[in-house]
Amino acid sequence: MSQHITMIGAGLVGSLMSIYLGQRGYKVDVYDKLPDIRKSTIPAGRSINLALANRGIRALQQVGVMDKVEKLLIPMKGRMLHDVEGKLTLQPYGQKPEEVIYSVSRAGLVSLLRDEAEATNNVTFHFETKLVNIDPDKKSVDFKNEQTDEVTTKDYSILLGTDGAGSKTRRTLESLGMEGFSSDLLEHSYKELTIPAGDIQPFQIEKEALHIWPRGGYMLIALPNLDGSFTVTLFMPNKGPVSFEEFKTKNQVEQFFKDKFSDVLELIPDLADHYFTNPTGILGTVRAQNWSHGEILLFGDASHAIVPFHGQGMNCGFEDCSELYRLLNKHADNWTKVIAEFTSVRRDNADAIADMALENYIEMRDSVRDPQFQLKKSIAFKLEQQFPTQFIPRYSMVMFHHIPYAEAYRRGKVQADILSQLALDKDSIDDINWQQAAHLVEQRLEPISKEFLH
Repeated sequence: MSQHITMIGAGLVGSLMSIYLGQRGYKVDVYDKLPDIRKSTIPAGRSINLALANRGIRALQQVGVMDKVEKLLIPMKGRMLHDVEGKLTLQPYGQKPEEVIYSVSRAGLVSLLRDEAEATNNVTFHFETKLVNIDPDKKSVDFKNEQTDEVTTKDYSILLGTDGAGSKTRRTLESLGMEGFSSDLLEHSYKELTIPAGDIQPFQIEKEALHIWPRGGYMLIALPNLDGSFTVTLFMPNKGPVSFEEFKTKNQVEQFFKDKFSDVLELIPDLADHYFTNPTGILGTVRAQNWSHGEILLFGDASHAIVPFHGQGMNCGFEDCSELYRLLNKHADNWTKVIAEFTSVRRDNADAIADMALENYIEMRDSVRDPQFQLKKSIAFKLEQQFPTQFIPRYSMVMFHHIPYAEAYRRGKVQADILSQLALDKDSIDDINWQQAAHLVEQRLEPISKEFLH
């Protein structure tokens, strides 16, 4: 391949895309401002576990690394709800054995992807190298070595910005006059804690589940790690009576957990110390009207960062890589055509999953406790059994199939209306009018193309 690819950002999406390109024969240089995670440790409180689902799995399969990734995964069959008294309720994600999602360590996965990229012999990573400026007219980029402060200028043929939600590539394009970007912070933030592995039994709570402590306006979640520990994340408002602003002392934090999450307090030694030691992370949504400028293309979180409540940030970014690969095949590596089409193919889908992720926060922290929510979920599973190509629960469409996000969002609204009609004034699934259900599904939902079904 004659074109030289320059990438900004060696995170999950950048590392995966470099494998695609390296295997294709391109020479790729990947620049990242951070140290190489394979040679240094992640700061505490910044290691949010990832949920790998079908969209991400397909991309990993395409580059032939899924068999190695499997060794890093822990299956999660559903949400394990913890109420205030400590009672447990498992809500399965799907109703087929294969309908699970997988907990995976960010550090473990990105390290594996970087190794595989280097194994193509076409990809070179440059760590602790910060983007300073882009000159689209000269097709050049200025970088600063973070250790020596030396600034160098590199020419590029194609420049890919995969440098995350705080993308310097995106901000540089904005400073050059490119418009149509938005960044909306959620009025909630997060803080990470850790349930350590037990001495006798490594996993101190159920291993194969995503644990949720829903409390209305805030919640805790916990995902399993291979060593038996769990990464715990507290999501809470920034301001208000229960908020990050309100809790200023260790006693306040310990009393809060004692009142609302007593079973967790028992599992985390020195919880209050870690609460104040670990940083508070922000949550937000990034959107872009246009992801390209000349030979510069943004994708992944750089163009469409989302909140983490649908477990789709990484999966959506990996699907970007898969779609870019498809377009390279379609247009025989004509990057002008690929870049021109990429935004139109992906933007509506990125906007849809951003909206669904925001909605899912309300569901996770509150709705899951509602008997009507649980009744509708039971009805949805029953309808999926009867109409497997017409009615698939929205969560399943997103997590277990390859239905475009925008289509899943559209169908999800129709299905929500059907479920509301069927569940109105009903307390049990035995009370449902299945003849009415069949009529509504046949009338309002067309079959889904088999190419999108897993």
